Amino acid sequence: MTDVINYPSPEAEQATVIYAIGDIHGQLELLLKMEEQVKSDIEVTKPAHPVVCYLGDYIDRGPHSAGVIEYLQTATHKDGITRVFLKGNHEDRLIDFMADPEPYGASMLKYGGLELIQSYGLFVTEERDYNWHQLKDEFEKAIPASHHAFLRNLRPVFKWRNYLFVHAGLNPENPPEAQQTRDLMWIRDPFLESNKNWGFRVVHGHVIVPEPEFKPNRIDIDTGAFKNGVLSCLVVSENGLRVLQSRM
Repeated sequence: MTDVINYPSPEAEQATVIYAIGDIHGQLELLLKMEEQVKSDIEVTKPAHPVVCYLGDYIDRGPHSAGVIEYLQTATHKDGITRVFLKGNHEDRLIDFMADPEPYGASMLKYGGLELIQSYGLFVTEERDYNWHQLKDEFEKAIPASHHAFLRNLRPVFKWRNYLFVHAGLNPENPPEAQQTRDLMWIRDPFLESNKNWGFRVVHGHVIVPEPEFKPNRIDIDTGAFKNGVLSCLVVSENGLRVLQSRM
């Protein structure tokens, strides 16, 4: 266990407002609509130092994982907005598959990897047995080097003032400074059922809710981009909390 929660972040030191965007899951159209809303909001409100924080799960399930990553890894260089990218459990599973394909191949395809691989131009189907090492090699060749770099550089958390941004949540059995990185991306019921006061409010995705769910110790903003056609963004500032949404 290491203290990933309090790791220094230069983006957090300067930020005056955070735009936290929930699970995208290959829905490029929803992402682009949300990006326009965020940019318009920044133009109207004129915050000194806005930061856009993406909570992970950029890939799988939806049809345009490759397009989502391509957009995100180039966006900061195009418009100058500071962006922070967190790692979700779907990126974590993909990275595990790339490192050791045999034990992770079947689950990777089952939980959205089929659409991911197809988005890079490879033909795959669940109705066949694969040589997982061969599929991994073919997939690795299909991914641009910039996409590999994007996946390698994803962060586990982003902390700003009294808010912690993370993909899945925290393990209530451990103090904040002793969290397992895997829990931050994968935990579900123990975190959701806990009323623990962390000393900050946790903003997360990972679990789909019909509308952003506000609890005293946490806020869930995964409104099911791939399932419900709604992508949500929580705006966190000194003036309070607001929600932006893009819809299909």
